[in-house]
Amino acid sequence: QVQLVESGGGLVQAGGSLRLSCAASGKIFYINAMGWYRQPPGKQRELVARVARDGRTNYADSVKGRFTISRDNGDDTVYLQMNSLRPEDTALYYCNLEDLLGPKKDYWGQGTQVTVSL
Repeated sequence: QVQLVESGGGLVQAGGSLRLSCAASGKIFYINAMGWYRQPPGKQRELVARVARDGRTNYADSVKGRFTISRDNGDDTVYLQMNSLRPEDTALYYCNLEDLLGPKKDYWGQGTQVTVSL
């Protein structure tokens, strides 16, 4: 059983910053990547940022230059530093872990709410 525990969401004014954290624990076989996804109200879940095992990152175009993903390999923790937040960043943010060799390939956190006000 793998658990992903997220923290760091909240309410912030436009232009502000937040830092999300996600700590993974449990029976993890091989972390291929960790990442953050978000689901705005009434919309589908979308990729925000992802960091692969080799350190390569990719970002949604809408967050490039504003968000930074990083990972602490020793603690199996992933972070998302979000700067210059905009109202359109408002969403439920989910942590994701890709386990290449485990019985289940994708694990998700419970989600943390980020709300950006004008």
